[in-house]
Amino acid sequence: MWRQVVLYFRTHSYHADNCQAKDNLQKEDEADIKAAQWIFKPMGSERTEIRKRQMAATPESPGAAQAQLSTGNRGSNACCFCWCCCCSCSCLTVRNQEEERARRTSHELQAEGIPNCEESPAPTLEEVNAWAQSFDKLMLTPAGRNAFREFLRTEFSEENMLFWMACEELKQESNKSVIEEKARLIYEDYISILSPKEVSLDSRVREVINRNMLEPSQHTFDDAQLQIYTLMHRDSYPRFMNSAIYKDLLQSLSEKSIEA
Repeated sequence: MWRQVVLYFRTHSYHADNCQAKDNLQKEDEADIKAAQWIFKPMGSERTEIRKRQMAATPESPGAAQAQLSTGNRGSNACCFCWCCCCSCSCLTVRNQEEERARRTSHELQAEGIPNCEESPAPTLEEVNAWAQSFDKLMLTPAGRNAFREFLRTEFSEENMLFWMACEELKQESNKSVIEEKARLIYEDYISILSPKEVSLDSRVREVINRNMLEPSQHTFDDAQLQIYTLMHRDSYPRFMNSAIYKDLLQSLSEKSIEA
């Protein structure tokens, strides 16, 4: 019996020790798991938490935000030294505006420098009707040239008439020095490629003019004058006959004739 009692106590003590050992092992496992979780914590979430703490500790100032905004907008307004030539560059817009302003100024100055129309009496109904018969009859009268010149101005080709009239004036000169001076002015105003009033001439005629300018005379520009005369006859004259300028003039003279 004593042996049974001893065996009982030994068994009970063994079970108690096993339970205690299991509890200790379980606590150790939980501690190891917590340590492992802290060690292998995801870097992304950790960085997020650190960033949140920094932002909460040091809030961004309005000046810094404004500077960042201005830096971001600077790309859309690239300066002249930008490496690309994109159409969004503000310099191109400014350059186009300056060129357009220069063209307008040049056109205004050119219009101011144009001489007045020839002095002539008011045309009659018979003269205006004769203009429709041929271009030669139109160009023979000062009133016809003035009306045609007014039409050419609307098409920005008035320099053709001005050149033709300047050549006609040159033919009337006899003084050599005056001829040379007028020839030089005609060349600079209507032949030079740098002139805003340059007329349209082919290369053959230009070569003839360059040779004639070595010794200018009344007939230095005869070939060019004929070419411009032909151009106005074939190109501008038909449109002039269908223009409001000619039709209004013809109608007003017809109404005056009926009233008289």
